[in-house]
Amino acid sequence: MTTYRPFALAAAGLIALSSAVVAEVDRRTANSGNVILEDVPEIPAGIGEALNRYQNIRSASMAGWTPDGEAIYIETRFGEVSQLHRVDEPLGMRRQLTWFDEPVGQVARRPGHAEIAFTMDEGGSEFAQIFLLDPATGEHRMISDGESRNGGLQWSDDGRYLAFQSTRRNGRSNDVWLFDFAADEESAGEPEMILESPDGSWWGPVDFAPDNSKLLIVQYISANDSRIHVLDLENGDVERIAGGGETVSRNLPSGFSADGESVFFATDAGSEFAELARMDLDRGEVTILTGDIPWSVGGLALNHARDAGVFITNEGGYSRVYRFDPATNEYARIETVPDGVVGGASFSPDDSKIAMVVNNARSPSDVHVFDWATGERTRWTASEVGGLDPEGFVMPELIEYPTFDEVDGKPRMIPAFVYRPNSEGPHPVVVSIHGGPEGQARPTFSATYQLWIDRVGAAVVVPNVRGSSGYGKTYLQLDNGFKREDSVRDIGALLDWIAEQPDLDEDRVAVYGGSYGGYMVLASSVHYSDRLEAAVDIVGISNFVTFLENTQDYRRDLRRVEYGDERDPEMRAHLQAISPLNNVEKIDVPMFVIQGENDPRVPVTEAEQIVAALREQGSPVWYMNALNEGHGYRRKENRDLYSEAVVLFLETFLLD
Repeated sequence: MTTYRPFALAAAGLIALSSAVVAEVDRRTANSGNVILEDVPEIPAGIGEALNRYQNIRSASMAGWTPDGEAIYIETRFGEVSQLHRVDEPLGMRRQLTWFDEPVGQVARRPGHAEIAFTMDEGGSEFAQIFLLDPATGEHRMISDGESRNGGLQWSDDGRYLAFQSTRRNGRSNDVWLFDFAADEESAGEPEMILESPDGSWWGPVDFAPDNSKLLIVQYISANDSRIHVLDLENGDVERIAGGGETVSRNLPSGFSADGESVFFATDAGSEFAELARMDLDRGEVTILTGDIPWSVGGLALNHARDAGVFITNEGGYSRVYRFDPATNEYARIETVPDGVVGGASFSPDDSKIAMVVNNARSPSDVHVFDWATGERTRWTASEVGGLDPEGFVMPELIEYPTFDEVDGKPRMIPAFVYRPNSEGPHPVVVSIHGGPEGQARPTFSATYQLWIDRVGAAVVVPNVRGSSGYGKTYLQLDNGFKREDSVRDIGALLDWIAEQPDLDEDRVAVYGGSYGGYMVLASSVHYSDRLEAAVDIVGISNFVTFLENTQDYRRDLRRVEYGDERDPEMRAHLQAISPLNNVEKIDVPMFVIQGENDPRVPVTEAEQIVAALREQGSPVWYMNALNEGHGYRRKENRDLYSEAVVLFLETFLLD
């Protein structure tokens, strides 16, 4: 069983550089020509030496069990990118199985067989292909078409069928396809499209019924609106069983029961938070199972027999793990799970053990295995932290600060995690804003934050502004459409809070963020330049209209639901009015813009046009573009250069 995880060009109005400005640009290349640096000073060797240990911190994620349940597969990085490894015993040697130039993506071992299905893209394009790997020999072969975007791998319990999501039909639509690996055949041949997406939303497979007669499908429209369908694999009929009514709700399926007659799913249809529920398919009756837990349930992972499982709640950013009995619908918390953020639950083939990935601010992600009968925990991986003492890493403090509006006559409170240096202040501050916008900052390990604390002496404040997930569906929708800049005002309120803290220096504050967080950096620079000393925008949106017009077709409608439809004249005018590119004259803070050339989500033109506009008005701006990356940097050499350049930027402008 697999726990469901929701599917997480030339731009109009591009401001051209004058020949005079072009002549002034210091354009250099690094990493064998894969990274372009413009107006970035030479990075002193001492910075690289000082950051070396932080740059060599590793982590491990669970990729599955071997067929005999005696060993595990993990993804970790020893070279430039993350690859698949095998670990044969607790804290044993990590034996590398794949040796690709690109990082391995999703991994799913075929039930009852040794071979492993995995995805991999090229250059961060996110147009992932599907491969089959023989872990004994290392031989692999591509089974997708080599052109479309593919993902959401889901095997049937008997290993005969592999369902997946693909844009194979027309390059835009997220359809569901199926490979049939007949018992006496080694190859499945060509896949069959079994569900044609009727719209621009995301459709993906979640679980096969035990007898392979049905397939559970999720339709993901937005963070607030998702629906569950059951596809009859014999006649092709599709029935919507949850979501899509007059009231928008979030419904995320987990799997079928052992008899195939009911479905487990998480829903917020009757609550602020996602509750674990069970639906009887014949009667359509829904039973809420976790109504007494006032936090969201992330989904249910069932064992292979489907007679036991675990679910994980998100309680203010921290994970709590519960055992679940499908026969009685009873559950109890597993007390042996360390504090932090937990995911990747995977039962061993005989269901006697369950592996989970545990992460907290003093430990990168590592695999822990729990004995199902006794709850005894055994750590299977211990990723290196560059020779640093993990006890010296700063643990975050969860705080709340008041913002500009009220709830029930009281100021609305915004949660944030604060990492404070152990030295005497007042400290410079880096405000790190998460992406999404439906993301959530959680108290996970961050080598970046720890090195800023160590090298720059900065405190790091990580807010969950309105629109963040994890705090209920009302909070999640507070920044939608015309309310977009209310989340920016939450950053203004945070600057007020910083000014009241005796150990924080309100005169030395930087903002930092990626993707939507990059937009928030630019927007904060528009509104609060007089209160900022530096800004770091990573793959950020500079103009909502050009972004929506140029993001990849397969995700455009998904983003329109969140940001607004640029084809509507009133919304288009609003999006233009709030876009940082159209307010660039208000930005008066040194800016570092970081981009990946192959980004399919936020195209490179979003970075190019804001850099050009800032240069046109003479504003200080550094620019870094990795030609072999997409939406964020995955290669170690690029990440190393990026982290060194950011530290130099902060030392130059924040500490000056």
